Amino acid sequence: MRDFQRPGRSPVHAMNGMAATSHPAATLTALDILRDGGNAVDAAIAAAAVLGVIEPHSTGIGGDCFVLYSPGGSGEVIALNGSGRAPAAATSDWYAERGIERIETQTPHAVTVPGAIAAWHRLATDHGRYGLDALLQPAINFAENGCPVHQVIATEWAANIGKLSVDPGTRRIYLPNGTAPAIGDVVKFPQLGATLRKIAAEGPKAFYEGPVAEDMVKHLRSLGGLHTLEDFATTEPEYVTPIRTSYRGYDLLECPPNGQGIIALLMLNILEGFDLGALDAVGIERLHLLAEATRLAFRDRDAYLADPAKARVPVEELLSPSYANALRSFIRPDKAMAELPPPVFPAHADTVYLTVVDRDRNAISFINSLYHSFGSGLVAPESGVLLQNRGECFSLDPEHPNCIAPSKRPMHTIIPGMLVKDDRAVMPMGVMGGHFQPVGQVNFLTNWLDHGMDIQEALDCPRAFSFDGTLKVENGVSDNVVEGLESLGHRTERATGALGGGQAIHIDWDRGILTGGSDPRKDGCALGY
Repeated sequence: MRDFQRPGRSPVHAMNGMAATSHPAATLTALDILRDGGNAVDAAIAAAAVLGVIEPHSTGIGGDCFVLYSPGGSGEVIALNGSGRAPAAATSDWYAERGIERIETQTPHAVTVPGAIAAWHRLATDHGRYGLDALLQPAINFAENGCPVHQVIATEWAANIGKLSVDPGTRRIYLPNGTAPAIGDVVKFPQLGATLRKIAAEGPKAFYEGPVAEDMVKHLRSLGGLHTLEDFATTEPEYVTPIRTSYRGYDLLECPPNGQGIIALLMLNILEGFDLGALDAVGIERLHLLAEATRLAFRDRDAYLADPAKARVPVEELLSPSYANALRSFIRPDKAMAELPPPVFPAHADTVYLTVVDRDRNAISFINSLYHSFGSGLVAPESGVLLQNRGECFSLDPEHPNCIAPSKRPMHTIIPGMLVKDDRAVMPMGVMGGHFQPVGQVNFLTNWLDHGMDIQEALDCPRAFSFDGTLKVENGVSDNVVEGLESLGHRTERATGALGGGQAIHIDWDRGILTGGSDPRKDGCALGY
């Protein structure tokens, strides 16, 4: 239990339904849907649509979506991949002939066809009680009538003025009066509201065909993109089979590649061989083990993750116990690895997370993203659609499994998680933060399972992230611990911003209670009724 004399907040408890999102208005939207008779799927879609308006740096209809859904709390979890694809004309040769060595953020080449709307429609049709016509109404209201800008969002907006100034349409829509909105300013997006109205009235065809699609394609092609109307018209989400691993008596389920959920599973497999519960949760030893497991798992992510329809991804090998044992043997408690061992398998040629559980214990783990803050920074000028930069995750190396190719999905960072025990869902959860997401999930779960923290404490706990040769640590990690990590050989630096942001809802089947938490690194909250 937390120290009530220190800053913090308690977990939220309820019986009938609960939602946890990164913005209070989105959480309240989800609760309104639940109390009006909608289920968890309906509530999640409505909340995600609202977040695409009021938290525009993180998500929107120009982005992608991944979902894990447990009907009635069943352990038979449904996974939906709503990530978009590269244009059919995109080949590595095309980029090589033009001297393009990497895909840059603010270019049309970073824009894959948005998959979110198609995924929302499929999910609502197959598992919801309402259609998009009803579920988009709260988002339309915010787009047309406005919403005050919250603190974290205002900070991100101000930090991206340079990015938002490049594209004329983006500058006009997202920098009203030539600057970023301040905390408490009310912002409206009438063009986006009109687009949402079209989708509500006509369904996903209003986005993937007709004037809205023409607006997106025209703008991308004017900048040198390869997108066509056919690329948009053929967009479909895909049901996939979740992958899983066991940890401390629970099963963690993730969407399979092209998402990086497999990396969270691999990290847990490595860490299960250590007695983390005996260590200080924010101490040198535990943060060192997490960092080393991260380095090994991300080595494999960068070597193997790709669209499994276009390249071989060695899922079974990566998740085998023997492989975890082999990786664990490289980790020394007294010294960081100076060099990572080479990959062993042969190679073949900003975000919002939210979760909802309803009175019937339908549980959904839902993530929607533009990737970087404000995505590509490119806005379709007539429809107001801010476009993602997910294509930046592609490699242009023709020998790499994640090399860009026609209609291929890129390696994806966004990953919803679902914890299952005894064939019942017990916790939809996720942590935002781009590359940090699998590390954030592992950090949260080991806080909860190994260190006995409650949900809110597990989200609050200071974090560290080893990425690209540097161990970034939050301000909550003491100077003594940072010095100790450096003495083991880690190159550390203080994180310039918060690492991620997450939400979780625990289902206590025995007591009939839902317990939720929401990350203080975001503006949001968990609420139940």
